[in-house]
Formats: sequence, C-alpha cells, structure tokens
Amino acid sequence: MTARKRVGVLISGRGSNLSALIEACKKPSYPAEITVVISNRPDAAGLDIATKSGIATRVIDHKNYPSRETFEADLNAALRAANVDIICNAGFMRLLTKGFVEAWRDRQLNIHPSLLPAFKGLDTHERVIAAGEKISGCTVHFVRTQMDAGPIISQAEVPVLAADTPDDLAARVLQAEHKLYPQALELVASGSARVEGERVIHDLKPD
Repeated sequence: MTARKRVGVLISGRGSNLSALIEACKKPSYPAEITVVISNRPDAAGLDIATKSGIATRVIDHKNYPSRETFEADLNAALRAANVDIICNAGFMRLLTKGFVEAWRDRQLNIHPSLLPAFKGLDTHERVIAAGEKISGCTVHFVRTQMDAGPIISQAEVPVLAADTPDDLAARVLQAEHKLYPQALELVASGSARVEGERVIHDLKPD
C-alpha cells in the first residue's frame, strides 16, 4: 500500500467534521491519516475529540499575535513539524493571507455549507431560505486567497423544504458534510483528484 498522506486539521469549534474525518481515517484502506489538529481557540471542543482519538493537538491562539502574518508563521511551523502533506480546514474561522495560501496551494481543503459559488460567507442558510432556493448543499474546494473560492473537488445537494428554519437546513447540510468531506479528502490523498489550471480533474478508475 502507498504511504498514507499526513493530514493536519485546522479547527475553531466543535469539530463535527473533524469527527467524520477521524472515522474515515480508521479504515485501513483509507489513503490519509490525521497527524495533528490545530485550533486557534483554546476552548474548541474539537481538541477533546482529537485527544480522545490519540491525535496530537496544538493551540495557536490568534489573539496572542500582533498580525495575521506572525500567527500564520507559527501555524505553518507547527504543520511543517508534523510533516503534514494536506491541510483540512474544518470549521476554521480565520481568513488566511496570500503568503500562507500560496505556500499550501492545492494542498489545503475547505468545506462550505452551500453549493459554491453561490452563498459565500456567513449566514448561509438564512440567505438560502430568504432567496427561495429549493436546493442547497455543501462544497469541498481547494483554498484560495478569496473567501470560499477555489477549485471545487466535490459537492452534495440537499433539498430545502418549505417549513425549514435555518437550523433545520443547517442540520441537514451538516449530515451531508460529514459524508462529503471524507470522500473529497480520499480523492485528493489518493491522487484521484488533481488541479489543472483552476479546475479539478478526476481520474476515475475503470470498474
């Protein structure tokens, strides 16, 4: 078996997508393993999830740094020290500078709770419902400097029901995220998904 890709997961909160990635990595055939989980918030619940799974954790509190660049210098150093091949942003609520993004170009993934390029940014579900959309969903993409932009790896659709509140829709989309993110990471870690220009090409294996 080819060596598994080493993954660093960046979090800021509860770590629900982190849990889904951890579960996927338990499969012997999965082409990736999580070697470090880093949070910019010391109270992030996802840190406990990682610790209970035997995964190394780090807290790099952005509030302790005078600039984004100095924060990212330590973040980058921690990822390099863990020999990370791929970064997965999983509820990581920090915008990253061009220098950091370019250093990890085509090796950093993010998940967003809409069908990008529609509904970038915050308050996604409220805006989807207000717009009268019938379909929403989630997207895994490679990170670029612009918020919620970059080559799309995969997407999953979720119906928007007439009686949905933003919380109802968020819960349904989150269930889809938990399936989509491990699938997308598997594609990237196995080499089945690659970037050409600003599009993702999938090398599908014949049955």
